[in-house]
Amino acid sequence: MKIFFWGVFALFFICAIAFSWHDKMFMLNNPLSFGKYIVWTVFLAFLSYSIYCSSKENLFKSIRKMAELHWGRQIGIDLYIGLSLTLLIIYLNEGSLLVVALWFLPILLFANLATLLYFAIHFDSIVSKLLS
Repeated sequence: MKIFFWGVFALFFICAIAFSWHDKMFMLNNPLSFGKYIVWTVFLAFLSYSIYCSSKENLFKSIRKMAELHWGRQIGIDLYIGLSLTLLIIYLNEGSLLVVALWFLPILLFANLATLLYFAIHFDSIVSKLLS
């Protein structure tokens, strides 16, 4: 199951990069674009830690244990409220419900791994919209 999960993530990663490719994805375009390297670094560190955790514990058993606790349920609700806000940011950045729909399932399944990937790929356009 773990191999399947990470295989699906790898496929999602490849598709996200391929369909969003632009020449400036990994380039510094302005002084603020240094932040994209920070986001990519956080993404890679979080991905590495997630894979490590996956090798040590069963995700579904851990979620089941957390769901028994009030704080565990609160953290889950908090996570999915944040992910919903991420989908709103994707809509505001892209202006397309189709793009939001394409990111919905990966964000639902992979949570902040997908969120960090979106922000890394689209860092320049998000920052430029926030500053304009």
